[in-house]
Amino acid sequence: MTALIGGTKVPKSSIRIEAYGTVDELNSFIGLLTDQLILASAPLSAESTPFLREIQDRLFTIGSSLACDPEKEPRLKIPDLREEDIEKLEAEIDRMTAALPPMKSFLLPGGHIAVSTAHVARCVCRRAERGCVRLQEEQLFVEPLVLRYLNRLSDYLFVLARYAAHLLQVAEIPWLAKRSEG
Repeated sequence: MTALIGGTKVPKSSIRIEAYGTVDELNSFIGLLTDQLILASAPLSAESTPFLREIQDRLFTIGSSLACDPEKEPRLKIPDLREEDIEKLEAEIDRMTAALPPMKSFLLPGGHIAVSTAHVARCVCRRAERGCVRLQEEQLFVEPLVLRYLNRLSDYLFVLARYAAHLLQVAEIPWLAKRSEG
């Protein structure tokens, strides 16, 4: 057993524990991605590091929200996620997309360690989103903005992977499906 913020005991196998543990894992991968961008390119890290740190702060807010007993949370003064947090993600997606060539195929993660790490973070983000959806399906409270934020964050991480490849002058790796013969 483990305790949620507020003292309520739940099994360590609880889907709530799984959800906020995955958000914590995502936060760690974003820290790793930030460090790799710093090592890879001063201009790229200068523009991405402050925003990635803000995302890490938002993920702590999400993790705190998920780690609370929803019945007790209003009295605990947990920081809130706000609509403007999603709007900031959208603005960054639009800014980076404007500098990118159109996609002509699906892409394989790779080409540079920072690009690959952005894709790993995107996958962990999608898993965190699925965990939160599972909570909702089980009638366990999840702030609706959390689901929207995680959904937009995974798209941001995909675009960031492409944008990093673009600025690092690393070729994107198109997926070329093998056709079965016969």
